[in-house]
Order: sequence, then structure tokens, then C-alpha cells
Amino acid sequence: MSARCRGLNQVPGNDRRQALALLLGGSLAGAALGAPRQAFAGATQMAALPIDEHFMRMAIAEAARGDFPFGAVIVRDGDVLAAGRNLDRTTNDPTAHGEMVAIRRFVAVRPADGLKGTTLYTSGEPCPMCMGAILWCGIGRVVFAASIDELATTLGQIMLTSKQVADAAPFATVAITGGVLAAEALALFQK
Repeated sequence: MSARCRGLNQVPGNDRRQALALLLGGSLAGAALGAPRQAFAGATQMAALPIDEHFMRMAIAEAARGDFPFGAVIVRDGDVLAAGRNLDRTTNDPTAHGEMVAIRRFVAVRPADGLKGTTLYTSGEPCPMCMGAILWCGIGRVVFAASIDELATTLGQIMLTSKQVADAAPFATVAITGGVLAAEALALFQK
């Protein structure tokens, strides 16, 4: 790879499209500049894996103990590295969602770079705040139970899916799997 191509990775999001157009030359510049921003995003839908239910049950167990029924676990190579549940009332912190608490617990004892490539299991599809944090951390895969649409039937939601948020982040790649044990997660709202 040439030095010019490697340098392209250092160019911030919007400027990257223009730098790519300059690198490609005049005839391709219009095509590169006209390409949608999502062309650089790496959000992909991924089918559930056999092990997903095991870790989702852990996230749902965390959710059952939270101020609201949301819980998360962060996993790498079959090991749970951190867990969190919604603690916004307990801590008087509206950002203390299950995913955020799990991320904070992880970085309290490990370098933040260790989050890169992990899988985060969560009982509810991440809200835009949580999905933004997931992307900034470099978490490689998100597996959720109940979707934003399903959660909106029981409580207020910002109606942006995790894929929509990820598609707006040209610097990140993430695989997304939804619907794993959704009925079990939603049942927590009936209690």
C-alpha cells in the first residue's frame, strides 16, 4: 500500500471522501464525491450464532436487576469481561444505561483499547447514545434482544436503530445481530 493510501486512513470522515476523490484523479472524482457517506460505514447485519443465547441470558439476568430492565455483557473469546445494568435512578445519572455501565466497568480495570473487537450483548437494542459509545470504543459486534420498535411499545425511545447510527459513522465497522431472546427481554417490562 502506498504512503498516500495509508495516509487516507488518517483523514477525518467528511474530508476522507474528498481526499479519496483527489487520489483517484479527475475522472473518478465526481463518483467518489457523490458516493453516499454510508459507503465508508461498516454496519452489517449478522445472523445469530449458537452461543448467542447463552450470553444473552446473562444480559437479561443483569437487566432483571436494573432500575429499568436493560442489561449488557461484554465478551471476548467466550469470556465475560464486564457486565452492566441500567442504574440511572440509583446513581442519579441518566447516562447509566446497561451498555454504558458495562463499558465503564471494563475501562475501570482494563485499557480502553481492549474493547476493540469484543462483542456486546444487550437486552434491548442500543439507544443512539449507547450505540455511539459502542462505535467510539471499537466494539466489533452488537447482539440485542428487543428492538427499538419493540421497546417503543412499552416506553419512550429515540427512533433510530443501531444500524442507522452505525451507518452514520464512517470510521467504524460493526456487526449487528438482533432479536435474540426478544420475548424474554420484553417480558421483564411486564413485571
